[in-house]
Amino acid sequence: MHRNNRLLTGLTVLTVGIGVLFAPSSASAASHTPPLDEFLRRTLDGLDFEEVLDLAPPTTAQARASVVTTDKEAAPGVRRAAVAPAAAPISQQPQIDATVLELDSAGRIVDSATVLMSPQYPAGVIVDVDRNLHTDDVRWREWDDAGWYANQGQGTVDIVPGREDAPLDFMSPYPASVLKLMVAFGVLRLVDRGVAGLDDTYVYEPTLPSTLCGPASSNTLRGYLDASLTESSNEASCALIKFLWDNNAVDALNQTFRDLGLETLRLQNTRPENGGRWTNALTMSSLDTAKLLAIVNGGPGTLWNAPDGHPVTRNELSRGSREFFLSTLRQQGWNWMLSTTNYCGREYPAAGIPQKIAPRWIAADGTVTVAGNAFGEDVRPCNRAAEVTFAHKPGWVPNSGADSGIVSSLPGKRKRHYIISVFSNLGDQYTDPNRPPTPEGTVPVQYTEKFAQLGALIDSYEAAKRR
Repeated sequence: MHRNNRLLTGLTVLTVGIGVLFAPSSASAASHTPPLDEFLRRTLDGLDFEEVLDLAPPTTAQARASVVTTDKEAAPGVRRAAVAPAAAPISQQPQIDATVLELDSAGRIVDSATVLMSPQYPAGVIVDVDRNLHTDDVRWREWDDAGWYANQGQGTVDIVPGREDAPLDFMSPYPASVLKLMVAFGVLRLVDRGVAGLDDTYVYEPTLPSTLCGPASSNTLRGYLDASLTESSNEASCALIKFLWDNNAVDALNQTFRDLGLETLRLQNTRPENGGRWTNALTMSSLDTAKLLAIVNGGPGTLWNAPDGHPVTRNELSRGSREFFLSTLRQQGWNWMLSTTNYCGREYPAAGIPQKIAPRWIAADGTVTVAGNAFGEDVRPCNRAAEVTFAHKPGWVPNSGADSGIVSSLPGKRKRHYIISVFSNLGDQYTDPNRPPTPEGTVPVQYTEKFAQLGALIDSYEAAKRR
């Protein structure tokens, strides 16, 4: 899987409305498809993410320094405003961290690509990985809200020690609610150890008030996990993090990530009193997140070797826990970043990964409502035309947009099986110049539609490659 930059071959030009991108021709034989890593880099570069508008452009050093850096998701809900009068072009190339892991039909990893974009790498740079899907080539830095403006996207706090001489230096975007994948993994590890059962009731009794986490509550672990992963409930996620703290499992979970070779995954700095305080110290890279999902997906044999040489397999979670985790991610309600099926039929945003929406969200009239947020479009035509399932978790705050999940073809549809993971600083603070007004009473588009275009292009590439 280690490879250097290579020239694209066998490409045809695909126009997607905002520019010219590269994608494999539908008639291309698998042997003529371009290398995954260079395809991903050129596709990201061709989408021109630097064209987005900043809805809250900081105009002074004082404004830049006042950006919230703690309890980043404490202002819940969905941005309702239209394009702000102060909207201006983004000040520099956005941060994007993207990974695709190609899987065979059984779930074995057969190829990978990771690309970083930032003010330092405006055209994108391919990250070389070894046979264990690991790289020492990146000096990963914590996200810094104000520093992204003041330091031209250059971070100052290292995530992984000892990388001062790495050839690439990258400030990793805050993962937003994708961090709930780490929480779920930790809770299910405790379930596998017999600490508690999925249907055991956990009484959440915070001893410190938190706007992010809300009041005391009671639910089964299954119920909290479902709400955390499918509705992206912050309250349920705080309860689960406190459950980890109550069982002295947070430090052990972070050590487990390091032992598995997932060194950028860090669930740290949260409060044991309530499970809150979600800060920039919570970190995830797209590559390590994709590898975590490969465990959840459950391919046979050795997935990769850990730093100490031991084989990492699907047995890091029990079969029951993996099946529950995967099934719950397939029940995702927020299908609106790499996939945009919740907006079925609209000209904007662009159609993304052609996924099928779980029936639980679809009303009798075909519209989708998630956690009280109505999308307003009849999604049944898109469900009938769907080609894949997308077991995923998106995340969003003003300066973080993320989506990570497992794509699997539906029966009778073109074959593809891959994991896609994308982190960026393009949250709901950023939009497209062509975003139309939001229909009355419906959920506004939270991300630039360039992410949906990215998802569609990667999915088309994967489907063509498997012919």
